[in-house]
Amino acid sequence: MKLTFYGACKTVTGSCYLIETEDTKLLIDCGMYQGPKELKERNYRDFLFNPAEIDYVVLTHAHIDHSGLLPKLMKKGFKGPIITTKATMDLCSIMLPDSGHIQELEIERKNRKLLRAGKQILEPIYDHLDASKVMLQFKGLDYELVTELSPTVSIRLQDAGHILGSAIVEMWIKQNEKKIKLVFSGDLGNYNQPIVKDPTNIDDADYLIMESTYGNRIHENKGDKKEILLKIIEETFERGGNLIIPAFAVERTQDILYYLGILEKEGRLPDCDIYIDSPLAISASEIFKTSVQYYDEETKKAYETLGQSPIILKKLKMARTQEESMRLNEVRGRTIIISASGMCEAGRIKHHLKHNLWRPESSVLFVGFQAEGTLGRQIIEGQKTVRYMERKLL
Repeated sequence: MKLTFYGACKTVTGSCYLIETEDTKLLIDCGMYQGPKELKERNYRDFLFNPAEIDYVVLTHAHIDHSGLLPKLMKKGFKGPIITTKATMDLCSIMLPDSGHIQELEIERKNRKLLRAGKQILEPIYDHLDASKVMLQFKGLDYELVTELSPTVSIRLQDAGHILGSAIVEMWIKQNEKKIKLVFSGDLGNYNQPIVKDPTNIDDADYLIMESTYGNRIHENKGDKKEILLKIIEETFERGGNLIIPAFAVERTQDILYYLGILEKEGRLPDCDIYIDSPLAISASEIFKTSVQYYDEETKKAYETLGQSPIILKKLKMARTQEESMRLNEVRGRTIIISASGMCEAGRIKHHLKHNLWRPESSVLFVGFQAEGTLGRQIIEGQKTVRYMERKLL
């Protein structure tokens, strides 16, 4: 057996591990690098292995830093199954085409500059059609089911408690009449998170390969998140401002909706308008609403009490089109706007920052990790002036 790390080394994105046995080659994850330009440029490089020789991919979850290069892997020759949970399949069916569309827009922007300079134009890493095509290779498994991939490799997926459908991978490899057990953590969730179950406890392993995005610090217990959110809403509205929430389309957006839904049920949510301004987040929320089998007990009880998913709010409005999003720029108070991207690097959130960040009555609430070099990281570190398209935002 041989294990090689091909991503997420000395950084927290681009997860990709290659396991080679006497009869099988498989990847755990095939993620895209995110963050500063020097990291993003790695996505354009050739793979350091032959994709056509890979027999399987086992995908821990749908986040793009774990799944985002699967269409490229297919383009370069990979023809095998992509094994994951059914919820991860559903999420990838919207996230990967969205990622492909982003690649197309990024290359279109770069090529305009290259053409003006008389240089050779670039091709996107993949497009939305490649992303839709790779979905044909997905195979969904239930948690806790032992599956033999080959005479030397068996796997079992366990709930990682990170996002809907996220998995810890238990893997058994036969070698020299012995069985070796590897465990790949994927991204692990915290305990007592909304909607999803707590991570499964794994009792034993010969080798543990663990993600370490937060490996150098202890998660702070900042108190009751629902109460903190309510306080920020009330203080912002008292000042007459808007609450802008940069949130990842999958997981963080639904967490916020969950807390808002409980506050609404309790009759404590102030009178306001609430918008999801992200087509991807809207689609992901539709998947969350119907994935009741993945809910934790608290969310299931809320579902049974309400007769519907707790992330459905009476006050919730969807900004699906660019025109609907632009109209939000005119809103001046008592409005909550949840928009992507979570690190403020792209998408509609940048326009909401442009129209609200400089307003002392408005608030910007960060609810997720901000990678080094991102606009979100600059803001939370207290940088006095940040720029977007050569305009000062602070």
